[in-house]
Amino acid sequence: MIAAPHKPATASFRALAAWVLVDWALQPFHTLILTFLFAPYFTTAVAENSTRGQAQWGYAAALAGVLIAAGSPLLGAAADRTGPRKPWVAASILVLAMAAATLWIARPGADAATIALVLAAVVIGIAASEFTTVFTNSLMPTLVAPQQLGRLSGMGWAVGYTGGLVSLAIMAGLLVADPASGSTLLGLAPIIELDPAARAGDRLVGPFAAAWLLLFMLPFFLLVPDVRSPSAVPSASSSLSELWATLQALPRRPSIALFLIARALYTDGLAAIFVFGGIYGTSVFGWQPFERGLFGIILTLSGIAGAAAGGILDDRLGAKRVIVGALLVLIAGSVGILSVSQTHVLFTIPVAAKTSGSSPFSSAGEQVFLAFAIVIAMVSAPNQSASRSLMARLSPPGKAAQYFGLFAFSGKVTAFAAPLLVALVTDWTASQRAGMASILLFLIAGLIVLLPVREPGSVASDPPRR
Repeated sequence: MIAAPHKPATASFRALAAWVLVDWALQPFHTLILTFLFAPYFTTAVAENSTRGQAQWGYAAALAGVLIAAGSPLLGAAADRTGPRKPWVAASILVLAMAAATLWIARPGADAATIALVLAAVVIGIAASEFTTVFTNSLMPTLVAPQQLGRLSGMGWAVGYTGGLVSLAIMAGLLVADPASGSTLLGLAPIIELDPAARAGDRLVGPFAAAWLLLFMLPFFLLVPDVRSPSAVPSASSSLSELWATLQALPRRPSIALFLIARALYTDGLAAIFVFGGIYGTSVFGWQPFERGLFGIILTLSGIAGAAAGGILDDRLGAKRVIVGALLVLIAGSVGILSVSQTHVLFTIPVAAKTSGSSPFSSAGEQVFLAFAIVIAMVSAPNQSASRSLMARLSPPGKAAQYFGLFAFSGKVTAFAAPLLVALVTDWTASQRAGMASILLFLIAGLIVLLPVREPGSVASDPPRR
């Protein structure tokens, strides 16, 4: 066990493996519910119509972002004040599991009250998932020495991506059937007989994610050492006081302040790439569901490889250098994607257009688009992983949860900005390419703000502050 939060020592292999499994446990909620299976089901079958469903889902995600931005710093301050993190983690995952399980009630054509309850569960689930990471991430400096944080964070991201892929293969390949054909994505009959008329396979996603979460979080509680420090009873006033003191100290910690601002910018840009990249590719090449699914699998596998490699580079080169390098590649890759159309690559080189009924990614334009997308996927995971490890390195002793609360805040506070700019530029120019190009502004701005940040242990690191 860790004697004090400011004296990091390498925990046992079992403890580190259990901490890494947190990402594995949480990822199906994002992969199955928020991205590939439940969200499309809700918008097309549960809501009144797909347009209304998309709007409702968007409002729910936005509300969850507000809750995360407002709650993460306060909960982080409260956790630092009380000491042990596991009680906070237990509370947040129980809330998340209940929210995910609630999605079972989302029958096709549900009434307004049911839809409202489902959307409330989505909001609560998104917020609880983010709150969980505030507490678990804050344990990183107590588990390994600073020079090992990158590898730990990178392995977590890689394992998380793998968990998302495995859970997707189980649900889409073995359980969830296409209502038209009655077969799963693998062309098989569902291994469990479920009522296709009631879309039981799609609704099972929620309880499945809840059970997965509870099962794979057990090693965390059994094996990961918790922070040991004098406990204090948290209160709203004490948490606010702690948070206010932390905010007042930020000007004296310029590297942390600049990093949080930079992360807010480049995270917005990165999120917009994931949201609109697939839309852009589908619009250019007319991809069907199978091609979109295959595209997602390829990018997920690329992200796994990138996260693992990025963690090693993080420890060898430093987290800031990894982030800067990743942003430069993201900018170049985004320009590369924008250079592709049905008939041209790299803006000027003519290629044959994709023919109707051709094999997935058989045209030259698709192949170039896919190559740039793979590059983006491979560096996006190290970008996120190194951001987490840099926050762990920058956090003052005993205040990791507070600063990871601010870390979560920085990832959500301006999350609307990049999608809004994409929408405005697309409307103004009537060009998807121009709208996508506006994302580059966030990546470039984030890179510029990040450059003055001084990573602890580097030659130009900030002097210690009280």
